[in-house]
Amino acid sequence: MAFVVKDRVKETTTTTGTGDVTLAGAADGFQTFSAIGDGNSTYYAIAGGTEWEVGIGTYTASGTTLSRDSVISSSNSGSLVNFSAGAKDVFCTLPAEQ
Repeated sequence: MAFVVKDRVKETTTTTGTGDVTLAGAADGFQTFSAIGDGNSTYYAIAGGTEWEVGIGTYTASGTTLSRDSVISSSNSGSLVNFSAGAKDVFCTLPAEQ
């Protein structure tokens, strides 16, 4: 599919571990990842406390998930972060290297 970047896309998640992120709805004043389009890839960031990750992921409308296909940078030395429990923000961003 296509690679898409949209403004003001931000959702929350309580997903733990290193797998796909289940999206829990838009933050106030933002749009959901559905703006990216089913099956399309985008740059993403996930941030919760001291844990963070920036990468390229693919949005899937069925189940409203975002895969974590390629990590660009993270609080885990550039590898997938094993996210702990708690709320996290998931949003579209343009990585510094771009």
